[in-house]
Amino acid sequence: MATMEDVARAADVSLSTVSHVLNGTRKVSPKTVAAVNAAMQQIGYVPNMLARALAGSSSGTIGVAISAFTNHYFSETVRAIEAACTRHGLMMLFSDTHDDPSQELKVVQNLHQRRVDGIVLAPSGDPQGRALEYLQSNKIASVLVDRMSPQAFDQVGVENIEATCELVSHLITVHGHRRIGFIAGAPGLSTTDERIAGYQLALQRAGLPFDAALLQWGHSNLELSGAATRELLALPQRPTAIVAGNNLMTIGTMHALRDACLAVPQDMALAGFDDFDWADYFSPRLTVMAQPLEELGAMAVDLLIERLAHPQRAQYVQRLSPVLRVRNSCGCS
Repeated sequence: MATMEDVARAADVSLSTVSHVLNGTRKVSPKTVAAVNAAMQQIGYVPNMLARALAGSSSGTIGVAISAFTNHYFSETVRAIEAACTRHGLMMLFSDTHDDPSQELKVVQNLHQRRVDGIVLAPSGDPQGRALEYLQSNKIASVLVDRMSPQAFDQVGVENIEATCELVSHLITVHGHRRIGFIAGAPGLSTTDERIAGYQLALQRAGLPFDAALLQWGHSNLELSGAATRELLALPQRPTAIVAGNNLMTIGTMHALRDACLAVPQDMALAGFDDFDWADYFSPRLTVMAQPLEELGAMAVDLLIERLAHPQRAQYVQRLSPVLRVRNSCGCS
């Protein structure tokens, strides 16, 4: 049976482009759509047949294990996954991991016991990787979303290093900031490591030294990011701009700056990773690096369906490109 990768090769496009054409998650040029459709017809790829075939021999349900209740970003990701499941005629069974390794393992085990066809997981920072080991040892069809792993899984996430570099570089090159604080997420997560690397890369490219005191840990938490912001403000030479590593920490930083009676961006420029519904309604409006959540959810489901249809195919890792949305909090008009 032909796969999406076969279609991508035949049409000379990326796998994500094939997913966009199938799911309508991004505008694709008519020429490219025609090429993808022609390739599908040529090699006999019929996407709806996959879902029907799965439904005939299985539950037609996929499990989703993500920490969504405490993070708006993951809530939107779950919504995107559910929309993709609906398009494919599949049901979604969701359970919250609370980003707790022990709870994460229980969730994965429970979903397996309920005989879901496969699992989409945003892995926690468990140093023992117990949930990942369980998925592999039980040969469960799985896709990791957002947080990447060096282990052999199908995975889809965003490009974090260059994206964070672009966000920090905007503050350096456009607004002339030389002391930029960075508030990092939870240790042990690939997203945290990569965004720190992007922050340091921007400094390096600008010829600016890395000051460890300007890197504080917000642990992807509202209150702790506020505490991290206060640490930055207490420095003898405090930063003139702050970049927060995710949406919750951007809000926590904003609250701490207001508590300190500092105006954004007049007294402190602010930018963050992740867009969210009300970011455009803050005063000032927040400059962010926006992740393509609908594409993320669609691609995760596509990869899981492909894995279920072709259990022996090689693992596939896809990185999607986030978009810089410049608003007022960085100092732009």
